[in-house]
Amino acid sequence: MSAAGFLSQLLQLAIALTLAPILVGWVNQCRAWLSNRSAPPLLQPYRMIRKLFHKDAVVAEHASWLFRMTPYIVFAAMALAAAIVPSLATDLPFARAADAIALVGLFALARVFGALAAMDIGTAFGSMGARREMFVGFLAEPALLMVLFTASLISGSTSLPTIVDTLAHREFAIYPSLAFAGVAFTMVSLAENARIPIDNPATHLELTMIHEAMLLEYSARHLALIEWASALKLFNYSCIGLALFLPFGIAEGSADWLAILGATPVLIVKLAVGGFALALIETLSAKLRIFRAPEFLGTAFLLAVLAMLVNLMLGS
Repeated sequence: MSAAGFLSQLLQLAIALTLAPILVGWVNQCRAWLSNRSAPPLLQPYRMIRKLFHKDAVVAEHASWLFRMTPYIVFAAMALAAAIVPSLATDLPFARAADAIALVGLFALARVFGALAAMDIGTAFGSMGARREMFVGFLAEPALLMVLFTASLISGSTSLPTIVDTLAHREFAIYPSLAFAGVAFTMVSLAENARIPIDNPATHLELTMIHEAMLLEYSARHLALIEWASALKLFNYSCIGLALFLPFGIAEGSADWLAILGATPVLIVKLAVGGFALALIETLSAKLRIFRAPEFLGTAFLLAVLAMLVNLMLGS
């Protein structure tokens, strides 16, 4: 691992940790503007995380080590995923250490530990949220894998840097299969990040909450790490979508600092546009009943499979 590659990797991870809460704040602002409401400050997620870090943690009497360690495990998994996804450059050390399948495994690892910690205390809300979270993950992960497999068929590899190099740094080509895969990925991203129409991150209603039900027993630094990890997950999914469907602007080499610095504002602009699109989708959509989630995610899986079939039949 060269020194330039190591520094570039640290820069990408630092940008991910910094921009993730801002992305959540931007989406919240856009939702407020589209709903004709007063928007919260852009840095409100930072203020909340900082405030939580300065509070004293309250842990249930019968909580095991699993409950205490889960926030650190979930945050570490999301941070490692942020280092793997090529958001600034493709020739980064960590990006080539794991492929797309391992990336999905990191998301699954965080989900499993989160569900186990929610059931560890034995509350009704935690167990309910854990069951619903695993239910959504069981339906969403196959669709996400099909989307990634479609991109791997185009590039001939499951390595994300190779996929980005194929789509961005070679001669221009139109891939009809990516149109189906893009719609499927958008639907999966909404479900995986607890967004409308599958979940609503702004509600604590008993009959509707999924992700929030798993966090009710956490406080202080534990809750801060989980909220930060949730923002990182949204950032990671956004960067995966940009790498697969809008890969322009990503630098090729880790030693080309000028290209990496030029890729940073491009990434910010794309995230800003994507955040506004997410807020628009949430504003125009209605929350689905939990029993309608299989139809929604089943449609995403069908579109992802159609993307693979189109690629196999047309070769593009």
